[in-house]
Amino acid sequence: MSERIDTLVLDSEGLSAWIAQDRKLLAMLQVFHDMGADLVIGANTIVEVSHSRTNTARLNWALSRIKGAGLHGHKYAIDATVAEVALRQPKPVALLNSDSDYMTKLCGSQVRIIPL
Repeated sequence: MSERIDTLVLDSEGLSAWIAQDRKLLAMLQVFHDMGADLVIGANTIVEVSHSRTNTARLNWALSRIKGAGLHGHKYAIDATVAEVALRQPKPVALLNSDSDYMTKLCGSQVRIIPL
């Protein structure tokens, strides 16, 4: 791969392949890692791959490699989706939310969190 990529986004197939330790995907992830690309997985993708046949230990390991906010599990999936929507809006953005601590962790300083 000759062009520089700053961010790599995985969909449910990509995340599933990572969990399954697919050699082709692991090789591609290494190339992007070596470029210094950030790896991003949307909350909806996490929910989509979470089912009874998912290797939960492997999923948790994979997610632990990319989570900067330090929030884990299904409990935060909806909050992460709301944060994702807020972060994609033209700035400045405000978000009315009942749990400002989590949203501040998810949105950082890019979104003004107004507690309800």
